[in-house]
Amino acid sequence: MPELQLELTNDELLSTTRAVRKRLDFDRDVPMSAIKECMERAVQAPSGSNAQGWQFVFVTDKDKREKIGEYYRQAFSQYRHMPFAIHNLHADSADESLATSQERSASSADYLADNMGKAPVLMIPCIAGRIDNAEGANASAQAGTMGSIIPAAWSFMLAARARGIGTAWTTLHLAHEKAVAELLGIPFDSFTQVALIPIAYTKGTDFKPAYRPPVESVMHINQWSS
Repeated sequence: MPELQLELTNDELLSTTRAVRKRLDFDRDVPMSAIKECMERAVQAPSGSNAQGWQFVFVTDKDKREKIGEYYRQAFSQYRHMPFAIHNLHADSADESLATSQERSASSADYLADNMGKAPVLMIPCIAGRIDNAEGANASAQAGTMGSIIPAAWSFMLAARARGIGTAWTTLHLAHEKAVAELLGIPFDSFTQVALIPIAYTKGTDFKPAYRPPVESVMHINQWSS
């Protein structure tokens, strides 16, 4: 039976699909029927050369989720002290709204690090090939490879949001990618993991657009301008 969908316009869906952390409901199961519905939308995404070299691993086993959660927590404990960590980036910004937004996000990131393994489902999108050790790999190859999996994963996350399910894109577990590959039987030499995405129904479905600086601050027309 199809899952009940929220009544969201396209613009509302695009502007309110948040990285959900503190509002993930760890006590409610996510049925595989809902996962499959989201997957049916995900695989409609474009991929380079229409290769469709994607694979998606869903982890529901409690012990495996807890182990992956521990790998994530270990990596996060190192990340949070780095200059580019959400805890430190823009901390001295003159834009008070941006600094406040960062503080809220940092708090929720800490929460997810402590609770990643409690999410009822963890998703790991994978793409065929390994460009990290490929001879002659360049920016074009890297962009093409990532561009062949990220749109599909984001489509999954949008479809999940439309069904009252929250997600968050994370990558820190990749510090332990090989160990996770061994845990889940992912062929490490031929597939690259690109993210670890917790999946859970949300506590409430009312999400609002996040604060962002004016788009003019990141737009360049015909020529890069400062």
